[in-house]
Amino acid sequence: MSRRTLEAAAIDLIQAVGLLVRRVRAAAASHELSLTESAVLARLAKDGAQTTADLARAESMKPQSMGTTIAALEEMGLVERKPHPTDGRQVNIELTAEGAAVRKSAKDAKRAWLAQAIEQLDAQEQETLFAAGEIIKRLVEK
Repeated sequence: MSRRTLEAAAIDLIQAVGLLVRRVRAAAASHELSLTESAVLARLAKDGAQTTADLARAESMKPQSMGTTIAALEEMGLVERKPHPTDGRQVNIELTAEGAAVRKSAKDAKRAWLAQAIEQLDAQEQETLFAAGEIIKRLVEK
């Protein structure tokens, strides 16, 4: 493949993946969470309680911006503040039961949409798609 053709194919791939990600996110749009809010809920579900500073660092954000995100999630009842177990000066942010339920519901909606979309493909296309997924995973892990 020529250099020019490879670059054009790479651009097409980026656009296709971007469209897929946006469409999957739209499937859970009824939950009305921003990308950052969803990322914070996912991180708390995966890693457990964390301080605002820890969350900001993990998401490459300023602590003030993370504080705004946490305040919005707290107002929705999706996270709560709890005293840090060993440092009385700090506060941990924890996922509430409602936050876990909202996160699960959004995840389920995304998976359902994607499964339904994949069902529309023929067997060969499904096989090709899954093989491409493995290749993409290898690319990002390098």
